[in-house]
Formats: sequence, C-alpha cells, structure tokens
Amino acid sequence: MSEPMIHVHGLTRDYKVTKKREGVTGGFVDLIRPRKDILRAVDNVAFDIQPGELVGYIGANGAGKSTTIKMLTGILTPTSGEVTVGGLVPWISRLEYTRHIGAVFGQRTQLWWDLAVVESFRLLQKIYEVEDDVYKQQMGIFNELLGIDNFLHQPVRKLSLGQRMRCDLAAALLHKPKVLFLDEPTIGLDVVAKDNVRGFLRDIRENQGVTIVLTTHDLGDIEQLCRRIIIIDEGRVHFDGLLDDLRLRTGHRVRLTVELREGLSSHELARITEGMPVQWDVAEGLRHTVQFNRREVPGAEVIKKLVNALSVSDLHLAEPPIEEVVAQIYRESGGSQ
Repeated sequence: MSEPMIHVHGLTRDYKVTKKREGVTGGFVDLIRPRKDILRAVDNVAFDIQPGELVGYIGANGAGKSTTIKMLTGILTPTSGEVTVGGLVPWISRLEYTRHIGAVFGQRTQLWWDLAVVESFRLLQKIYEVEDDVYKQQMGIFNELLGIDNFLHQPVRKLSLGQRMRCDLAAALLHKPKVLFLDEPTIGLDVVAKDNVRGFLRDIRENQGVTIVLTTHDLGDIEQLCRRIIIIDEGRVHFDGLLDDLRLRTGHRVRLTVELREGLSSHELARITEGMPVQWDVAEGLRHTVQFNRREVPGAEVIKKLVNALSVSDLHLAEPPIEEVVAQIYRESGGSQ
C-alpha cells in the first residue's frame, strides 16, 4: 500500500474554559481568581487516508469533527499528536501547505463579496501562481461540470446559495490541490443543487485523483459519495470503516415492501407468515411493509413464503436508512443525537 495522503496519530486538542461562580460575590472572586477547566474537544484521534479516497467524517454537534478539520487545515495547532498531509505538517509549513490543499467551509465564502466571480478567480490565480494554461484548463472543467459561465460576471453578493457554492468549489480547486476539505458543502441547497455538487465531487475525485474529506449533517451526501466513513463522538473515533460494514455492525434489520395484485390487510398477511420472526406494519390494500432481522430469518425465505401464497406484483428489499444506523452508533457510544 502507498504512503497515506493524510496521516493522523494521537491527535488531541484541549481548550481552557472559565468556570464561573454563582452570584455577585462569585463574580468578583472570578475577576481576581478565575477557575479554569480543561475541555477536551478531540481525544487521541487516529486514522490514515489514502490518495484519491473520499471519506465522510461525521458526528453530532460538538462531537469534535470541525475542530479536527481545523487542525488538518492548519487553522488550529493541536495540544498533542501528529498530522501530516502530503508529507507536510499543516501548522508548521503553513505557506507551502496551502498550495496543496483546498477548503470549503459551509456558508463562508472565500470569494470577494462585491467583485464579479471571474475577478475573484483571477485574484486567486495570482495568489496561487497558477499558470495561464492550467487556469484555462481548470475553468473549462468547472464550466462543463458546474455550469459557472452563466454567472462569472455577476458580483458574488448577487448569486444564489447554490450558484455561490459551485463557485466556491471551483475556487478551492483552481490551483489543482491534492486534498480538498469540505465542511457542510450542501447545507441549505435544494435537491437539484445538491445533485450538481455531488456529481462534481465524484467526477473530480475520479478524474483528478483529489483526496476528499467531507464533514456533513446531510447523510444523503454520505450515502451517495462515501464508501468509507469515520464517526466521531465526544472527541473520540467510534467507527472507521466501510459504510456496508457499519450496517452489519449495527444489525441486520431490513424492510421488505410488497405490492399485491389483490388487496389484503396486514392481519391476513401476518397469518401467512405465522411462526416467522417478522413484523408487519399496519396497513390495508395493495402495499404492505414487513420488517425482520436477517440473522433470524433469511430474506429469501420470507420472499418465497409470500410469493407462493400470494399474487405479488412487486417486491423491494431495503436496508435501514443511514440516519438510523448512525443514530445507533451514537447511542452505543453514549453520545447525543
């Protein structure tokens, strides 16, 4: 295996917070002799990310994911631990390091608010010393995948949120970085805009080999973009692996939707599957849903039983929603959801 693009070992970040006393007297005492507590936001985090991987780094609010990303981008210095990205330590080699990474932080834009979009791009070209031929090549790719030509000459402040997010992604990748850090890149976007952003990220990873670290509360992003996810809660990593493995770890409960040619009640269906460890949702008519654990009964056995006994027009077997799977990890770790 090649050297990891991102190497993290024992990463820890502590904050000193003032613990205030109650009352007026306590307030005076705090002025003279303040009490300080240590808040550990990130606790001994470790992982490696290979070149070209797209990894989802997720957690509840306050879990420590944004603090981790700020250390990976060099904005924060850790209390202890090791981080190298492309062989560089982010908070030591800041100037050189910024030439090799791109970052998009949710609703914070890196474009100049009152300038036309193209002028911001030209300024970034100068800042990163991007050659003209590389600039033209990248702009051609951005227009093909993101359709930004239509608003290049508009001031940033006049763009919709979806348009601005597309421009921010282009700006972050203008200098062809090796690594792209994304913090909530689809927040507030409509369905079409989300689809545009997700398609662009898939393409840029596949065709330019960009390593992408994605933090998001939109688990649709995770399902559509990431094979591997890292779940952090209360500053600690509680899962690091494939999304499919996460589903297996958190159980084998699935949902089978049955479309019938003739209407029946869920009670009648329950009689057909009597003795099987399955649970029918209460319903009448042609469409019914049954839930069961594949460890207790194979899906093929349930399907065979129904097809042999009923006139079935369609069947659909679905995994549990990713939201349920992640929520279970939080509950197991004792964290909040």
